[in-house]
Amino acid sequence: MKKHILILLSVVTLGLTSCSEFLERPPLTSMDDQIYWTSENSLRLFSNGFYENYFVGYNSAWGVDYAPLRGYYFSDDFTSSGKQAGFETQAPASRTSISETPSMMITYAGPTWNFAWVRKSNLFLERIETMKNVYITSEVYNHWSAVARFYRGYEYSRLVSVFGDVPYYDKVVAETELDLLYKDRDSRTLVMDKVYDDFAYVLENMRLSDGNVQYLNRYIAAGFISRFMLFEGTWQKYHMNNNEKAKKYLEQAVAAANIVMSSGKFSFGSDFRSLFGSQDLAGNKEVIMYRHYDAALGVTHHVASYSNLTESQGPAPNLSLAKSFICNDGNPYKLSTVANADKLDIKSMVATRDPRFEATFWDAPKKESSTLLYACKFIDRDGVKLYPGPYPAMYGSNTNTNDAPVMRLAEVVLNWIEAKAELATLSGPAVTQADIDASINAIRNRPLDATAIAKGIKKTAPLTLASLPNDPDRDSDVPALLWEIRRERRMEFVFEHTRLLDIKRWKKINYMSGAANPDIMLGPWVNFQTEYPEWLIAAKVGKLKVKKADGTIVTYDGTNAASMVGYYIPENISDRDAFTARVYLAPVGNNQISEYQDKGYKLTQTALWN
Repeated sequence: MKKHILILLSVVTLGLTSCSEFLERPPLTSMDDQIYWTSENSLRLFSNGFYENYFVGYNSAWGVDYAPLRGYYFSDDFTSSGKQAGFETQAPASRTSISETPSMMITYAGPTWNFAWVRKSNLFLERIETMKNVYITSEVYNHWSAVARFYRGYEYSRLVSVFGDVPYYDKVVAETELDLLYKDRDSRTLVMDKVYDDFAYVLENMRLSDGNVQYLNRYIAAGFISRFMLFEGTWQKYHMNNNEKAKKYLEQAVAAANIVMSSGKFSFGSDFRSLFGSQDLAGNKEVIMYRHYDAALGVTHHVASYSNLTESQGPAPNLSLAKSFICNDGNPYKLSTVANADKLDIKSMVATRDPRFEATFWDAPKKESSTLLYACKFIDRDGVKLYPGPYPAMYGSNTNTNDAPVMRLAEVVLNWIEAKAELATLSGPAVTQADIDASINAIRNRPLDATAIAKGIKKTAPLTLASLPNDPDRDSDVPALLWEIRRERRMEFVFEHTRLLDIKRWKKINYMSGAANPDIMLGPWVNFQTEYPEWLIAAKVGKLKVKKADGTIVTYDGTNAASMVGYYIPENISDRDAFTARVYLAPVGNNQISEYQDKGYKLTQTALWN
C-alpha cells in the first residue's frame, strides 16, 4: 500500500452548536457521540478531521489559506506593482469565527479570533479520557492523548503568534459557564507554558510510528514543535526581554529537532526542485510529512499553475530577496571573489549564486512577474518547458497533482541550529563546527539535478565558524553567525510559511518599509535592449522605469532605449502606508469587546490598539 496521506474532507467532526430541531433520526453519515467512542479506530478517524487544518500543503482546488506562493506572499521578500499592500490601520468591527474551514489572515500569517479548534482538541481529550481502561490500553491512551495535545498546542501557538495574549481553555466549556466563556485574555507566557507542557507530553508519549508513515507520529510532531518553540523562544528574547522563558522554549526546540535528526530516518538526498514539483514524494528521505494529491480521487490544487510562467505573479520576488542569496563561494555578493558576483541581473545571479536561486527562479525576466523575477519553485522542470501552454491538467487550472512537502528536514535542522545559536547568546553552549556541518552544510551539500548541472550550477561552499562572512549589509545588532543562519532560512523558504513570522519574531518588521529598505521597491538589474526588448514599445512610454546604481531614475520616452539599463522599477509603485510596532500583533474586533461588555465582562484590546 502506498505510504501517503490524502486529506480527508468528509471525516467525522463534532458540531459547535446544537441543531436538535432538525434531527428527527440519527444521521447515517455522521457520528452518534453516545456510542462512537468505543475503539482506537474511532480515535484515528476523529483525528483525521484535524489534518485538513494543520497539514494544509498546497491546500486544495482554488484554496489559498496556508498555501505557499498563493497564501504566503506578504513580507519584505515580495513586491507588487502600484501601491504596496499595507498593514491593518484600525481595529476591525468584528474578528471572530467558529468555522472549522482552514482560514488565515494574510497580513498576520495565522488564524482569526477562533477557538473552534481549541474546543475540538479539548473535546477529543475528554472523550479519550472516558475510554481509558475501558476500551483502550494505557499505550493507546498515551498516544492519542499526545495527538490531541499536539493539536491543542499547535492551535494555541498560531493564535498566540497572531494575537499575543489569548484566553486559555483546557476543557470543553458549557454554554452556561459564562465566567469561562467570557474570560479575558491570559498572558501569552501562561498560554505558552501550557503549550510547552503539552509538547513535552507529546515528545514522550506519541508513537514513533503509527503504521502508515504519513500518519501523525513523534517525528512529524517534533518537527512542528521545533518550529513553534523557536518562534516563541525568540519572541520572548527580542520582544519581552524574558531570557528565562526564551531559554526554556529554545531548549525544547533543540530537543524536538534532535528527535528527528538523531533518528537516522531522514537525510538530504533530494535536489531542491524535486521537493516541490514531484508527483509523488513517497520515499523522499528529506520529507518528514507530505500531502499527496490524486486527480482520480478529486484531490488537486492550483499552486503549480502559478509557477508555470504563464500565470501572473504579483506580489513577486524583489531585489532585496535576490541580493540575500549567497554566492557559491560562501560569501555575500559584496565579499565574493566569484566572477560577475557583483552583477545583479538574473542571468548572472543564476550562474553565481547558491543553487537554490536557479531552482527557485526563472533565468530571464518575465513580464508575468510584477518585478520581472518569476518564481517557478512549485512546478517540476517539465512543466515550465510547456510555456506558453497549453498545459495538461497537472500544470494548469486547479487540477495540479504535484505533492506538497508539509514538514521538511531542512526546516528542522535550521530551527535546531538557530535555537542553538540563540541559546549561545544566553550563556548556553557555543555552536560548534559539527553543528554547522549537520545543518547548514548538510543542506548546501544537496545533490543537483540534471538541469542545474547542465547550466554549470555549483554547490555552495561550506560555512565555517573560523571564517564567518562579515557581511557589510548585516544589521549591527545581529551577530555574524545568526545573520548567516537567517540568510539560510531566507534562501530555503521562499514563498513558504516562514518569512513574515521570522521578521516578526526577530523584531525586524521595519524591513517591510520601503523608506527603510529601498531594495524592496525594486526588481533585478535589467538591460531592456538586450534582455527584454519586447517592452521598448509605445505603450510603455512614460511607464517603464529603471533605477541606476547611483540612484538616478530613467523613464522610457521612446527614444532612449540604450539608457534603459538598471534596476527595474515596478509599474506605478509606491510604498505601503507608514506603520508602527503595533502591527506585530492583531487587534480583536470591536464587536467582540462590546459583546463581553453586554454580558458584564471585559475583553482587553490588543496592546497598542486601544
